[in-house]
Amino acid sequence: MSLSYQRRGIHVDQSELLCKKGCGFYGNTAWQGLCSKCWREENQREKQRQIQEDWALAERLQREEEEAYASRHQRAQSQPAITPFNKFEERKTKEKSSKVNTVTKFFTPSTKTPPKKDAGAADAQSTPSSSSSASRQPFPDSDRATQEFIDFLKSVKSGREIFKQCRAFTEGMVYKRDMGADELSECVQDFYQSLSDRLHNQFKGSTEHVERVMDEVEKYMMSRLYTEVFCPETTDDEKKDLAVQKRIRDLHWVTIEMLCVPVDEEIPEVSDSVVKAITDIIEMDSKQVPKDKLACITRCSKHIFNAIKVSKKEAASADDFLPTLIYIVLKANPPRLQSNIQYITRFCNPSRLMTGEDGYYFTNLCCAVAFIEKLDGQSLNMSSEEFELYMSGQTSPNWPRPTAAASSAGGAAHTQAHSSLDVLTGLGERQERVVEKARQLESDLIDWTDEVEQKVQSALESFPLDTQTAAAASSAIDSENVENELLPPPLQPQVFAG
Repeated sequence: MSLSYQRRGIHVDQSELLCKKGCGFYGNTAWQGLCSKCWREENQREKQRQIQEDWALAERLQREEEEAYASRHQRAQSQPAITPFNKFEERKTKEKSSKVNTVTKFFTPSTKTPPKKDAGAADAQSTPSSSSSASRQPFPDSDRATQEFIDFLKSVKSGREIFKQCRAFTEGMVYKRDMGADELSECVQDFYQSLSDRLHNQFKGSTEHVERVMDEVEKYMMSRLYTEVFCPETTDDEKKDLAVQKRIRDLHWVTIEMLCVPVDEEIPEVSDSVVKAITDIIEMDSKQVPKDKLACITRCSKHIFNAIKVSKKEAASADDFLPTLIYIVLKANPPRLQSNIQYITRFCNPSRLMTGEDGYYFTNLCCAVAFIEKLDGQSLNMSSEEFELYMSGQTSPNWPRPTAAASSAGGAAHTQAHSSLDVLTGLGERQERVVEKARQLESDLIDWTDEVEQKVQSALESFPLDTQTAAAASSAIDSENVENELLPPPLQPQVFAG
């Protein structure tokens, strides 16, 4: 099995991790291989194109309706009046209303269109629901994040204004829970972009300071919005989570050799790094802020690089990293993996996903999940029939698989194995007979004990012991010694001088 052949289904060029537009930033499978910036631009162009097409369609339909109405009106004037005048007016009014409805329905806001601020506020005041009030209840994490955000902004110029804007935005998001996940993401990303532009104008030449402020903004906002935007009901994230978990469970038979992972878990330091990597990627689900989730992925990846370095005694390469990351994901089977990836993709600060080590490791994790979802026999250098047998559980790579050479060379071994099986079968039968006889002997002993006890009890009942007669006999024996006083005294020992 050649090394290059093993890697053909796992190897990913570094250029494939970058945006397809060639901007130099990291792409994402959720954005069709584009970075967040190019995806937003492409999405906006698509929306503008769709709006133009809708307008063109509406204008065309309106012209057709007007032409049809004019044609019917002309025919009605040329023909003799058959119906009364009031019925003609009623039909004319009905045709006009039909034309207006046909045109205006193209501009009616859909269910995914965010409601206007005044309308949303009026609806919330008129019909306050229990769910909305419950969602606005403060959580300990959000309260702590709010206090930390306030403390941080005390040292920031115009910090009060930044806090007011962030608080107003998060409170307004409560009324947008019925929007789709993409629309919610677009709202958050638009706010990030506008606030970042204002901060860049305010702190000119201090990109690091702007990024630090944006990190705190993300922490504050996502701590308050986590329950609203993580795995929302309007998406199929939960369904994808279950599908990925089942897929990973079905792939439990994949070994470290099949993935060509250059890691030797027999080394204690390597084994410790593998355990830490698994722990970090599982811990990702317990975090609420996208930055903290990315930090878990980064720590996991660094443990992987350390395990490869110790095993190979040299620096790890990108070709070694991706197969090892796939192996870690298969062993960990992280909870709600797709939901966490989508949550980071939708609501993380876009600059962190586009560049830096966080963006690189996150892009590799997305590639690893995509590889697991599309894993087949060719990727593991085996036939599709063998792959399906493993997936169905009918066989396992750990089971012995006889070959033609092995069967011819090991005929004697097979004969001896069958003979040993026959001996074991005979021993099993003999053991069963011995156990049966032992049980019979135990039963006989119990019956004999019961029989003896019954006979003793019967003898005692037939011949009761007379204790008074025995006492009288003993006293009579003592009473016969009436001449004890006439007996001579007992002999005393005497000492003679020699």
